[in-house]
Amino acid sequence: MSTLPVGLRTLAIVQAGGAGSRMDVLTRERAKPALPFAGTHALVDFPLSTLAASGVADVWVAVQYQSSTLDTYLAGGRPWDLDRTHGGFRRLTPEQGSGPAEEDGFSHGNADGLFRLREEILAFDPDVLLVLSADHVFSADLRPMVSRHLERGAECTMLTAEIGVQEAAHNMVVHTRADGRVSRVDYTPGSTGTGTVAVEIFLYDPAVLVAELERLRADLHRDDGDGEDTGLGDFGEHLVPALVQRGQVYADPLPGYWKDVGRPQAYLQAHRDLLTGRVDVFDHPGRPVLGPGVPDPPAWCGDEAQVAGSMLAPGSRVRGTVRRSVLGPRVEVQAGAVVEDSVLLSDVVVEAGAVVRTAVLDEGVVVGRGARVGETPAGTRLSDEAITLVGRDSRISRDARIAAGARLEPGTTA
Repeated sequence: MSTLPVGLRTLAIVQAGGAGSRMDVLTRERAKPALPFAGTHALVDFPLSTLAASGVADVWVAVQYQSSTLDTYLAGGRPWDLDRTHGGFRRLTPEQGSGPAEEDGFSHGNADGLFRLREEILAFDPDVLLVLSADHVFSADLRPMVSRHLERGAECTMLTAEIGVQEAAHNMVVHTRADGRVSRVDYTPGSTGTGTVAVEIFLYDPAVLVAELERLRADLHRDDGDGEDTGLGDFGEHLVPALVQRGQVYADPLPGYWKDVGRPQAYLQAHRDLLTGRVDVFDHPGRPVLGPGVPDPPAWCGDEAQVAGSMLAPGSRVRGTVRRSVLGPRVEVQAGAVVEDSVLLSDVVVEAGAVVRTAVLDEGVVVGRGARVGETPAGTRLSDEAITLVGRDSRISRDARIAAGARLEPGTTA
């Protein structure tokens, strides 16, 4: 197993901000990185577990939206062995009055977020800066990537994955030369003929990064009236294309499974992948996916229960039928109820005779007797519009019908 060079100063920033608007009602009252995955984990577990397994000891988590929904879960970095007297875990939140307007408050994209942290990055003085997103499912040992980054003298190394071209159109498409050097990037192009995409794990030369951010800020000179928006936006808008033009950006393939689950279709598809054995992130004893433990008893199935191709988190109780679904902690599926092709987060109750299909139900939802939520989509291709989303603590009345693709706000009674 490779190790980081002795004396190498590495710093990682996990960008866990943003409102997660594409996930609609599921992120009204939580930060997207707090969204559960596979019943017992949150999305933020994946970057933090990867960093812990890669020997990166100094990790900053930048949170902007609904930060309180992550605070208890993060527990000062303890589940990932990042709670140290010196260095280790640090949570970054927007501040007011700490500097110029363009450094205060909420950022306007992940590149803008790095610009606001540039002075602190320089003060830390790392040899390598790693920047990771917190809404992707993956597992990796980053040490070989760090070594190659340093050997090449790269100013930026972006990790890449191969995915379908339709999904790639929603990401940063990467074009490379034979030596791995990046020749061009297309940011969310709408359509593309190649499926090589950046997975939003970047390794930077910190000095080059900060200098380029400051140069771009001066060139853009954007002002939205209150001096807060630098105009830098997301990585793919200005920063990465500018670094690519400098000629020292490399692509490094990320081994194993990877998926950006920031849209309903991708979130449910990732759970489908999990149930069919395509997700390998839990298959590496040397780098386990860590997180706070779930203090519930094992799941229980009654004599009349029928469970196929599904995962049941601790505390779940099933007397009905569950097919191709993931049940979170303490979910109850009563006798005669049917749950298919769905993800039910914690403390959901599906009462007797109710049917839930192709849906994501948030925490505390109750589906009344005989109710029907969602429908099986025609064909095999999944779309956002086919998935029914029910917000936290909603109550579906007895015999109610919730159409496929509906969006119920948290606390709804229908």
